[in-house]
Amino acid sequence: MHNIYLFLYTILLSKGVILLRKFKIPSVPPTTTKSIRFPNDVIEDVEKAISGKSCTFTAFVVEAVRVALENLDEDREKED
Repeated sequence: MHNIYLFLYTILLSKGVILLRKFKIPSVPPTTTKSIRFPNDVIEDVEKAISGKSCTFTAFVVEAVRVALENLDEDREKED
């Protein structure tokens, strides 16, 4: 479970993004179908993290992307 956090944190840090908000496993939002490839180890880590919770793989990834986008917006605001 911690591997996915470390994975996302590592990606964000490599892009110069500092995490300001704690990631929370979301409930299932309305969605549009998209297709994306993930490394098998990331899929396994996400599935472990959401096991026993009312959260889909997609909802988990969408929340992670939202957090990343918020951080990018905050970084842009600081630069301006």
